[in-house]
Amino acid sequence: GRALHRKGMDEPKFEDESPDLSRRQSYMYAVDDQLDTSPKLDRKKSIECILDATDIDQSSAPSDLPLLNGELYSYTASEVTLLDPFIGPIPGTLYITNYKIYFKATTSENPSEPALSLEVPLGTIQRVEKIGRSRSRGENSYGLEICCKDMRTIKFAHKQEGHSRRGAYERLQIVAFPTSYGKHVFAYHFKEEYPTDGWQVYDVVDELKRFGCDSQGVPWRISYANNKYELCETYPSVFGVLKKFSDTDLENAAQFRSKGRMPALSWLHPVTHASITRCSQPMIGKLGRRSRDDEAYIQGIIEANKHSKKLYILDARPKINAMANIAMGGGYETDDAYSNIEFHFLDIGNIHVMRESLHKLMDTVFPTIDDNHWLTNLESTHWLDYLKCILNGAVRIVELIEKQKSSVLIHCTDGWDRTAQLSALSMLMLDPYYRTIIGFEVLIEKEWLSFGHKFQQRIGHGDKNGSDDQRAPIFLQFIDCVWQLIRQFPCAFEFNELFLITILDHLYSCLFGTFLWNCERHRSMEGVKEKTVSLWSFTNSQIDIYKNPLYSENQHQHVIYPVTSIRQLRLWNGYYIRWNPRMRPQESEMERNRQLHILIAQLKAKCDALSQHRDPSSQQSGN
Repeated sequence: GRALHRKGMDEPKFEDESPDLSRRQSYMYAVDDQLDTSPKLDRKKSIECILDATDIDQSSAPSDLPLLNGELYSYTASEVTLLDPFIGPIPGTLYITNYKIYFKATTSENPSEPALSLEVPLGTIQRVEKIGRSRSRGENSYGLEICCKDMRTIKFAHKQEGHSRRGAYERLQIVAFPTSYGKHVFAYHFKEEYPTDGWQVYDVVDELKRFGCDSQGVPWRISYANNKYELCETYPSVFGVLKKFSDTDLENAAQFRSKGRMPALSWLHPVTHASITRCSQPMIGKLGRRSRDDEAYIQGIIEANKHSKKLYILDARPKINAMANIAMGGGYETDDAYSNIEFHFLDIGNIHVMRESLHKLMDTVFPTIDDNHWLTNLESTHWLDYLKCILNGAVRIVELIEKQKSSVLIHCTDGWDRTAQLSALSMLMLDPYYRTIIGFEVLIEKEWLSFGHKFQQRIGHGDKNGSDDQRAPIFLQFIDCVWQLIRQFPCAFEFNELFLITILDHLYSCLFGTFLWNCERHRSMEGVKEKTVSLWSFTNSQIDIYKNPLYSENQHQHVIYPVTSIRQLRLWNGYYIRWNPRMRPQESEMERNRQLHILIAQLKAKCDALSQHRDPSSQQSGN
């Protein structure tokens, strides 16, 4: 240490130190890098050039590097070895662009097949860590470990001579986390054009009119009171409210709810007018504050449903958490202030509980699976237990709406995490429209995006702070619950498993603008619709590959009630364990669906031919 300081080397700082490394190890790695003879990056001058890829002559991009429209070449690391946990070491070359890392093997084991390649979008990267040091002994002991958000960890070994990993490490620390340097993610550079415009999929006015809002005899209207996001910053500019309340009444009621998130219409029963509304917790606090405007609005929800004189309020939180929120000015509704209500806690854990559960699940399924303790390890994650709690809550809402014809108000703390899970899942069970491909896209746009689920914070798009305690797999849990429903009702959904996996992959990829930012207001300020491409443009331009061949539209125009027993829930192997080749089915779902679609087309053609043969006059008349 003294020798280093005599040479003018300062002891490195540890702000970015991995939690898995000791301070001494981090210091030794940093010293190794300081001994590197290659020039260090001049941060102030180089970061912007690296993010914009202006420091590289694009004509020098390797010919075997596939690039998207708007994607720019950034770096090449030669003589790199991919440490595949299933195949073994694979030598090759690592390329870095402003969208992805791309590894291509030097040779193929089978000359008749192309060389193995691996592509990882930069948005998928959670963190990049160094493994080993220049003096580490053992083969492949020096390199990089890339931890991803999609349940995999990728390791590359570099040659120890000349500290060859340093260039790739420095480059990845910048291009993988552009928002940490005040720059946009790749979605703002992606210029692909598709035949359909996904931004046109969801029209809030059309959706509310589908419920009957603004129609005669329907007690709900379309409100534009939030068109400048002054009523509530995290709500949509347009949403459904009770007709009998003016915009001034809405402003007064919103003041009593956390973040101004007053009760807003999510879904309306077409016959009974029983409603699903969503909001945040009331700001009751230790002093037991009350709001006449909020109480009047809750009473208005009850009166809007002529088939029931009671409103069920379902608080997604455990009671102990709601009690703790009272000390911070929050709380929950009681029948002392709100008449004709029935209140229940649903005991769904918070974001910190769910994040810890996902970490345990990742450790269980990748890179190796312990067959001897598989069930014990899976149980210890509590992942399926939490899915059961969420599904239980959604089924409870469905039963109250459909069987008891009662209206339901849902909230958690701020109404943008567990509330979105419950409202979206219950609507999926109640309304067959949301079980179509377009309908499901509308459901995500409405209940998740427009009502302000904080995707930027929960996913951490382009942010290098991988240990941020605001990250949580809330949307992943929702998609997992949808997969559980498809598994129990294989003929009730127009879309297939591939559609769900595609949504999750691009939740992280930052290729499309759909899941960027925290709310509608932020997306409007950042010009998302004008400057990026919608994920639905991509999916709807090749919609057939996402169709479920078993879908029976005419036979499933009804409410579905899934069994939420833990015995009926399964780990979603097709997503969580898809990186393990030993766990893949011998026949992929995509290939199976393709064959079924071909068979269905052949059967339809035969039916048409038979009907024409039976009635030749219809063939002549063209009917």
